[in-house]
Amino acid sequence: MTDTIVIIPTYNEIENIEAIIRAIFAQSDAIHILIVDDNSPDLTALKVKELQEEFPKKLFLEVRKVKSGLGTAYIHGFKWCLEKHYKYIFEMDADFSHNPKDIQKLYNACHSDDADVAIGSRYVKGVNVVNWPMSRVLMSYLASKYVRLITGMKIHDTTAGFVCYKREVLESINLDTIRFIGYAFQIEMKFKANLKKFKIVEVPVIFTDRMRGESKLSSRIISEAVFGVISMKLKSLFKK
Repeated sequence: MTDTIVIIPTYNEIENIEAIIRAIFAQSDAIHILIVDDNSPDLTALKVKELQEEFPKKLFLEVRKVKSGLGTAYIHGFKWCLEKHYKYIFEMDADFSHNPKDIQKLYNACHSDDADVAIGSRYVKGVNVVNWPMSRVLMSYLASKYVRLITGMKIHDTTAGFVCYKREVLESINLDTIRFIGYAFQIEMKFKANLKKFKIVEVPVIFTDRMRGESKLSSRIISEAVFGVISMKLKSLFKK
């Protein structure tokens, strides 16, 4: 897995960052991590810099000047990883909602089972979510149903943020054209990969809500996802 890197975007994740970094490295000595921090006031980046002394050739840090959104953080990370020639590039949250032990499952799907995109899916086999209130489970589940209906994608968990991309997928997508910056970014990336006929598989995982720190979900982010999906689909039709 020396060709594998996990991108973790952070903003005020001081309560989670050291634990998640150590948990990921515990899975394999070959995995690398890139933290993309948006100049967190709680000094998340400073903690990462301290840990870089312990993991000098495996832990990398990019600090942006301002908080600019999840999507732009990942785009920044994707470009960095492509320049460094990684083959398998992961998206993952810092708050343990994604289990580091599941990295191997997604890696195997791409490395051994010929997937181009592997999604850590909450909904491919029922609903596998822990510690969420029922209202949020329903909102997330119905949102994925809505996206499937509008876009025609055969993906159960369209908003999932635990994903492994082969580098060829990211190279084929013009990353500068990605327009969404919130959680709709996850939908747009899957949609563009689907349009290009890449093989997308869903790997069942259990999603556990964060125990420490605050969620970044907001009404603006939800609105972007709901209304942006229709716009995204219409634009794809006119480009045909």
